[in-house]
Amino acid sequence: MTTTQRIYTTCTRDCPNTCGLVATVDAGRLVRLRGARRHPLTRGRACAKAARYIERVYSPQRVRHPMLRAPGKTGGWQRATWSQVLDRVAENMAQIIKADGPEAILYYQGYGERTALKLLNRYFFNLLGGVTTLSGSLCGGTGQAAQNLDLGNRISHDPLDHYNSNAVILWGRNPVSTNIGLVPIIRSVRRRGGTIILVDPYRSRSAGLADRHIAPAPGRDVFLAMAAAKLILDQGAECKRFLRQCSRGNDRYRDILNRFDFDDLCRRAGVSPSDGHFLAEVLINAGPTATLLGWGLHRHIHAHYTIRAIDALAAISGNIGVAGGGVSQGFEEYGPYDAQFWGDHLNPKRRTLSMPVIGEEILNAVNPAIRMIFTTAANPVCMAPHSAKVAKAFERAEMVVYSGHFIDDTADQAQVFLPATTFLEEEDIMASYGHNYVGPVNPAIAPIGECRSEFAMFCGLARRLGIADRFERHVDEWLQDLCTPIWRQGGCLADLKKRPFRLNAPMIPYADGSFPTPSGKFEFMTAFDPADLGAQDADYPLTLLTIAPHRFICSERSMAEHDSLPTVLLHPSTTNRFGLAEHGTGYLVSPVGRVQVRIKNDPGMRPDCAVAERGGWIKAGHGLNRLTSDRASHVGEGAPYYDTWVTLTAAPSMPS
Repeated sequence: MTTTQRIYTTCTRDCPNTCGLVATVDAGRLVRLRGARRHPLTRGRACAKAARYIERVYSPQRVRHPMLRAPGKTGGWQRATWSQVLDRVAENMAQIIKADGPEAILYYQGYGERTALKLLNRYFFNLLGGVTTLSGSLCGGTGQAAQNLDLGNRISHDPLDHYNSNAVILWGRNPVSTNIGLVPIIRSVRRRGGTIILVDPYRSRSAGLADRHIAPAPGRDVFLAMAAAKLILDQGAECKRFLRQCSRGNDRYRDILNRFDFDDLCRRAGVSPSDGHFLAEVLINAGPTATLLGWGLHRHIHAHYTIRAIDALAAISGNIGVAGGGVSQGFEEYGPYDAQFWGDHLNPKRRTLSMPVIGEEILNAVNPAIRMIFTTAANPVCMAPHSAKVAKAFERAEMVVYSGHFIDDTADQAQVFLPATTFLEEEDIMASYGHNYVGPVNPAIAPIGECRSEFAMFCGLARRLGIADRFERHVDEWLQDLCTPIWRQGGCLADLKKRPFRLNAPMIPYADGSFPTPSGKFEFMTAFDPADLGAQDADYPLTLLTIAPHRFICSERSMAEHDSLPTVLLHPSTTNRFGLAEHGTGYLVSPVGRVQVRIKNDPGMRPDCAVAERGGWIKAGHGLNRLTSDRASHVGEGAPYYDTWVTLTAAPSMPS
């Protein structure tokens, strides 16, 4: 009798692919994880990170039972029972709410997982009266807010529509490492003679997909988009019908462009005039061109300038509302669910703290001060800007409760550790910010050790706090209600547990030429001040780009998976300029901190950049957000990680 099973499920990690997966289980143990062929977009493909996720599930460093910190902030961890930890948390919650009100509790809900049932985490806290929550974004909020100014409501092209493209511009997008589902589409366009352009200060792995790599200076892409638009207009090659019938403000945008000449725009962008010509000529001659925005574009104070200029370039070249065109940034991963189950309507409007400046916000919070921080699906001490300030803020809280898998940097600040299941041990529904499909999350294995889902954790707390009658229900009952908008589109829970379901979303948004803007038309950017982009501090001449790792998703790793030091990539001339040596060590230094790094030369680098992978833990000697300052973008309240300027100093050599 065979003991092997194959379970269809969906990856829930912070990644736009949201791949359909098949988990192979033998005698109750997960032995293989691969892409599911039945998924209409990912079609049997999955990234290397997914295959390696089995190592995370069974890692000997994974925390498998609840823990409490011994008395005192510096005390060690002690194993506890679920009753003990939930009693402790519930008692503290009740005491804090009674003394200072619910806003003395901060619920920090991160991006690590955003499934249907995760809506209920916030619903739980709203049933308690509404605690302090978060505003802003560490990721795509700036891009979405900027596109909303142009389009009214950002809607991206379905990725399958990119098969209709004759050219694809990967503007800050690195699908080889971060969006594997796009790779076969891009290769298909190129095989039939289409043109692929990578626009990125760093020559990422996706340069291998491209016919040309254009490397603008960080944060200066706006000038490249303007240069190409100016050339199209000067040649009379613009889409006159769209500009006349479907847009507003195009004359004022043309006035902005006329303040600069083409060569000056290219110089400001840090690219050659031939790069600007190439980009414009592809847009003029190739036919429909899809522009796919990456998330690195958002990581600047004035990122909206670049994103709106890229939107304008697509509009001028006739690529808005056409098959194979568009400027695609992302999708609403919480859009398919019933928003009432956030529970925000249950209470008066409550306080929010800004994610990009969360350390400062916690430290400055008064009336009431933040006394408890409850963190799920996040590692903010490592991943939020200005790590030292975030750590100080978490240290100040009387109690930090952490739900996760490993003792990472944020867990080190906690007094209570709640061991969470992975998506392979849970039942749920998952939508995507990379495509239009929702998929089932089916448990492949039983929970490891004493791990519990967050839903089960909050059910346990709800019983102790007297709100179980409004919160504790069977998972299927909750999914039936949470996914009501999906059922209205023709889905049903029984079918969705077996296969993905495509949401009722357009393949080609704005195809009718109308936009949900105040004017009903595409709205051009009508104000631009290049002085806003500022001049770089001469004492910190390099821009630090903390890019997505190829092998990991953000800080999802264990201590054992870290190198001894983070590696920083530099142009050889930059290494020489600072008197350093390849494979040697140095310090990256910013106005707020320093981190020791190992030097690696890369001739493809811009000399004004330093590139390193993000997500490494501080406690492992990494933690590059020790260098980033805490500010919020001008539009969208995002985190401008890439407005981090650094210098290099020598460090003692290390044995190889």
